[in-house]
Amino acid sequence: MADSTSSADPDVPAAETALADADPLYREGVVELLGVIAYGELSAFERLAEDAALAPSLRDKAELAQMANVELSHFLGLRDKLEALGIDPYEAMAPFEDTFSRFHAKTAPSDWLEGLVKAYVGDGLAADFYREIAAYLDVDIRSLVLDSLAGTGDSAFVVTRVREAIEADPRVAGRLALWGRRLMGEALSQAQLVAAEHDGLTAVLVGGADRVSGMDLAAIGRMFARMTENHAARMAELGLAS
Repeated sequence: MADSTSSADPDVPAAETALADADPLYREGVVELLGVIAYGELSAFERLAEDAALAPSLRDKAELAQMANVELSHFLGLRDKLEALGIDPYEAMAPFEDTFSRFHAKTAPSDWLEGLVKAYVGDGLAADFYREIAAYLDVDIRSLVLDSLAGTGDSAFVVTRVREAIEADPRVAGRLALWGRRLMGEALSQAQLVAAEHDGLTAVLVGGADRVSGMDLAAIGRMFARMTENHAARMAELGLAS
């Protein structure tokens, strides 16, 4: 458990003060956001570790294992920060187990390449959504959230391997492009469900519970448009049409 007075993590005391002084619904939203991000990091670790077992070469296994290790490191750091804020990380994560189970059940990759694309664009979409919500948090809490999303492992490895596969067999591109579109649709659907099912997150987004600023319907539409644009850029980097 991290020490909330440690100089090695200067953002935690400020975040702790901001959260302690916040109205209850806003605090609920922050806890929900940190909980869903923590669960996402742990889920990403588990998925990448499973993908590593299916990798076609030792080099690929090592690369994916390294990516999984980064995700685990993110989870452990966020777990410690939640504890420093006086929050039980596992209680904060528990409400999102069904959410992630639904998403992964609908987006189970059929082969190793689809797993790579899911790791790259799926995790990117989730991070975009959490960053958008973080924009409406107090500065100290926002810093904590953004720090927990910083870095996703060696994404250059994924780009290289997908582009190599397309070069070896151009027919792969069409299949993976369709897969990327499916991931996009499911990710946006799950993001909307997460916001709708958790009152605190909704309050943060729309400025509820006496928060000064928030999103109106037009702003929410622009948020999803930005997420779509970012997805298209990631697909292009992979050499795939969006």
